[in-house]
Amino acid sequence: MIKNIHKFEFLKDVQCWLLDMDGTIYLEDELIEGAFEFIQYLHHRQKRFLCITNNSSKSSTQYVEKLHKMGFSFIHEENILTSGQATIAYVQRYHAGKKVYLLGTEELEKEFVDGGIKLSDNPDVVVIGFDTSLTYKKLWKACDLVRNGSPYIATHPDINCPVQNGFMPDIGALIAFIQASTGRNPDVIIGKPHALILQVIREEHKLELKKMVMVGDRLYTDIAMQKEGIKTILTLSGETKLKDLENSPFQPDLVIKNVGELVGKF
Repeated sequence: MIKNIHKFEFLKDVQCWLLDMDGTIYLEDELIEGAFEFIQYLHHRQKRFLCITNNSSKSSTQYVEKLHKMGFSFIHEENILTSGQATIAYVQRYHAGKKVYLLGTEELEKEFVDGGIKLSDNPDVVVIGFDTSLTYKKLWKACDLVRNGSPYIATHPDINCPVQNGFMPDIGALIAFIQASTGRNPDVIIGKPHALILQVIREEHKLELKKMVMVGDRLYTDIAMQKEGIKTILTLSGETKLKDLENSPFQPDLVIKNVGELVGKF
């Protein structure tokens, strides 16, 4: 099933495919129907693609390992961009030399340290990520720092993370917690649908926005990226159902059941 809001013609002009992972390529450890065939199709046709995820709990290396186990031997770290990596690039550029209090997993902490960023309990900047190792003590500390006026950055805005049997709370729930405690929302949010993650892509890959397309399962992150001037394709393999489009301010250029339906269309 494909709903054509615009025809397939625009696909032939795409120079870089931005592919969401959770809910688009896989759910937890299970490949979504058609995902392998579609990415293999991109690879065989030598189409540039980036697997982009707002999930900052894992490193790019972990995502490569996971995708290799699923059979994507041709995917390497240059094909991966996480909101954590994009946040590191932002901190390096706009808070160079500053100490960071990071709410994140060990994997995210390692990426920050490898990026030359000093982590500290007496920081200049607060960064919150999707911390699946979260403790109340860590959250309490973050609230104290935010309440006291520290610059406050979030890796992404997702409220829930899709899993096989439903959803697990994501960083958006932490943002709501911190806001309820401190009265503050993040000063900057990096991941989809915000412009900063696209800025990283444009600068690193020298691409025009009009030559990209975002493929994903969420209206408020993936499809909302249309406000930055790129085409979008909604897949119904994850969070969003067709009925959700009725009252959504974000209307994709194409709606598909899964990414396998794109094979042979460009």
